[in-house]
Amino acid sequence: MRNIITTAAVMAIAIGSTTACATKKFVTAQVGQVSTKVDSLSTSLEETQERTRRNEAKIGEVDQTAQAAKGAAAQAQTAAQTADSKAAAADSKAVTATETANAANARAEAVEKNSRKLVYEVVLSEDSGNFAFGKSVLPDESKAKIDELIGKLLADPKGAYFEIEGHTDNVGDKMTNEKIGMERAENVKRYLYNQHKIPLHRMNVISYGEEKPAAENKTKEGRAQNRRVVLRILG
Repeated sequence: MRNIITTAAVMAIAIGSTTACATKKFVTAQVGQVSTKVDSLSTSLEETQERTRRNEAKIGEVDQTAQAAKGAAAQAQTAAQTADSKAAAADSKAVTATETANAANARAEAVEKNSRKLVYEVVLSEDSGNFAFGKSVLPDESKAKIDELIGKLLADPKGAYFEIEGHTDNVGDKMTNEKIGMERAENVKRYLYNQHKIPLHRMNVISYGEEKPAAENKTKEGRAQNRRVVLRILG
């Protein structure tokens, strides 16, 4: 009996030793696998960190490029604004110069005009067989009077200065009358230029419309007198 117990104890110890050995090998194998995974993760982490550093370097380069581009854009905008300012200043100077020249020409013309004296004057009106109501066509009677006036000039007519005024009666609206008056004066100017070769710069045309009547507009005869063109020659 004692031998049986001893044998059982020995077998138990042997079985326990075998189990312990198996467990240790399992643990060792598991630890090895974990170590391998840890090493793999460490390598992957290092690679990720390296990529991150490279990306950060690229991002830094892009930021520098963007800053440089932004600076160049700001300089270009400043240069453009400066150019616009200079162009505006040049335009302003040009406008001022033009206005000054126009004013000088106007003063010169005024001086020239004021220094001249009236040589001849003729009135072309409906009451003497000329402009009809609402019409601006130059009648033959008016052409004959103009021809006669030019013939009376003692000096070369090309050296004279012509003032041509267009007038109307007060029938109709003001703007229409002013337009008709201008058309009548322009027709006289055109005839002087085409027929007698009077230089255009020697003729001044203006329309007074109904503003300067020569007679009362209350009567038919008075309105006929107001529908006229006044031609003055200054020498």
